[in-house]
Amino acid sequence: MAGIMEGKKGIIFGVANDHSMAWGIAKILHDQGAEVALNYMGDIMEKRVRPLGESINAPVIMPANVQDDASLDAFFAEVEKKFGKIDFLLHAVAFSNKEELSGLYVETTTRENFKNTMDISVYSFCDLCRRASKIMNEGGSCLTLTYLGGEYYIPNYNVMGVAKAALDASVRYLASDLGNKGIRVNAISAGPIKTLAASGIDDFTLMQKWNAYNAFLGRNMSLEDVSKTGLYMLSDLSSGVTGEVLHCDCGYHAQGMVNLEHIRESGELLTQFADRLENKD
Repeated sequence: MAGIMEGKKGIIFGVANDHSMAWGIAKILHDQGAEVALNYMGDIMEKRVRPLGESINAPVIMPANVQDDASLDAFFAEVEKKFGKIDFLLHAVAFSNKEELSGLYVETTTRENFKNTMDISVYSFCDLCRRASKIMNEGGSCLTLTYLGGEYYIPNYNVMGVAKAALDASVRYLASDLGNKGIRVNAISAGPIKTLAASGIDDFTLMQKWNAYNAFLGRNMSLEDVSKTGLYMLSDLSSGVTGEVLHCDCGYHAQGMVNLEHIRESGELLTQFADRLENKD
C-alpha cells in the first residue's frame, strides 16, 4: 500500500542525530514514501548524519551552512539536479551561546550573540524558504520548529525566546508572501524533549517534569508525537493550513494555572523547584 508521501521529494535542514526531531520527521516521511535530501555542517556532524541519510537512501547528503551563501547555492543546485521540483522543506535550525541562556536576559545578552542567534535561528528560515520556493511545486509545504518560549517567558531561555517569537512572526509573513504560489508555511511548537539543542538549557530535566505534571494528557510529548505532527504538516493532509503555529505539547500550552491536584498528589516537584530557587546565586 502506497504511503501518503509517495512521489514527494523535499529537504530536511538540521538533523543532528537519531534523537533529533528533524530526524524523526525525516524517517517518517521516508517510511511514507518520500525522498529526502539532508544537510550537515562539518566532519563531526557528517559522521552522525551520513549514516542516517544512507539508511533512508537519501539522494542528497551534503554540507550546507545557513550562514554561508556559497554552500547553500551548491546544496540547492544539487537538490534541483537530483529532484527537479520539490514538495516540502523542514527547517530545524537554531543556535545561541549557552552562556547567555541563563541569568538575567537584560544582563547576559550581548550584541554579538543576539545578532548571531537571530541570523541562524530566524533569518535562515526566510532564506531557505526563498530558495526552496523557486523549485517547489504548487501545494508545497515549508515547516519550522519553534517553542513556547516565543510566546511566554521561560526560565533559562532568554535570547532564544526572543528568536522564537521572531520565527513565529516570520511564519505569518512568509505564509502571506508564498501563498500566491500555493505554498504553505507553518511551525510546530513542540514541548520539551531531550535533543542536542535542549542540552544547552539549564534545569531542562526539571522543565520536563513540570510539563508532564501540568499537561492535559499528563505526560510529555514523544519524538513519535512530533514526527507524526510533522508528517501531517508536510503532507497534503494539511492542505488548507498555513500561517499556523501548531502546538504538539500534550496540551501544556493551553493551561492557565498549575494543576494543583497533581501537586497535592506529589510534592516532590514543588520541592525541587523550591530548592532550585533557594540555591540560585
